[in-house]
Amino acid sequence: MMKRMIALDGAQGEGGGQILRSALSLSMITGQPFTITSIRAGRAKPGLLRQHLTAVKAATEICGATVEGAELGSQRLLFRPGTVRGGDYRFAIGSAGSCTLVLQTVLPALWFADGPSRVEVSGGTDNPSAPPADFIRRVLEPLLAKIGIHQQTTLLRHGFYPAGGGVVATEVSPVASFNTLQLGERGNIVQMRGEVLLAGVPRHVAEREIATLAGSFSLHEQNIHNLPRDQGPGNTVSLEVESENITERFFVVGEKRVSAEVVAAQLVKEVKRYLASTAAVGEYLADQLVLPMALAGAGEFTVAHPSCHLLTNIAVVERFLPVRFSLIETDGVTRVSIE
Repeated sequence: MMKRMIALDGAQGEGGGQILRSALSLSMITGQPFTITSIRAGRAKPGLLRQHLTAVKAATEICGATVEGAELGSQRLLFRPGTVRGGDYRFAIGSAGSCTLVLQTVLPALWFADGPSRVEVSGGTDNPSAPPADFIRRVLEPLLAKIGIHQQTTLLRHGFYPAGGGVVATEVSPVASFNTLQLGERGNIVQMRGEVLLAGVPRHVAEREIATLAGSFSLHEQNIHNLPRDQGPGNTVSLEVESENITERFFVVGEKRVSAEVVAAQLVKEVKRYLASTAAVGEYLADQLVLPMALAGAGEFTVAHPSCHLLTNIAVVERFLPVRFSLIETDGVTRVSIE
């Protein structure tokens, strides 16, 4: 029996690439084909960029899909999935496009594959608009394990914008059964860790960034990692907040002609915003939890500021899966749960 075609408007909500990535994941999992128009209509350069095209090609290879419109700049795509197959996969973005966003697209489908898989993606690893590998490894994957999803991400080589050249790999096993994630409160702060990555950038930049973080927070650890020059130039500042019930990680990527103090101050502002609320989950982690929670069919988390990204992701999930999300705001905290 032919499954119904789902029609998506890529201009919906924040109008970025998340609609496409979520649709590809869900299509592979459910077997439902989809069409999407106005891809990335809300962006300065609309249509498929290399990163999005790599995600489409990766999804196509993993499930043997039939695709129309898979070319650079395309604003329309038709995707008819086949059967998801486990295996050893390698994909190259060919730019500094985010490796983790490509992985985010295909890994959920491999939770339902016929065997274990390894996926390696080359491209950008430290991108201001995408989660770095350490966020996936230290924050997301421990939560996925609680849900019953077992995957392990390894950063093999850094690749900063605009050169790229980074490599990230994830090993993933099929899910035996799903558990319910309950993240109502983060609990008391246990410790905070500051970390700076440098590649081809003077060490004093990192020292000034760490000093800025230490001026606002009591840091249990202060780490500076010098990477080989050929992996840069680049600089990333991270702050990890370990609480009783969850570990969150925030980051900012350094920019040319922006001082170390200003870069670190951006991170301080973001972390203070998180700590000002009792919510367990930060804005970006919330996006990542919607799909696994929907697949589990139950669960909840709290977030201070539901982003347009989050609302868009929920809307796409509800088109593919028989679930409905509830968002209830109380005293500046929004509880996101499955009805």
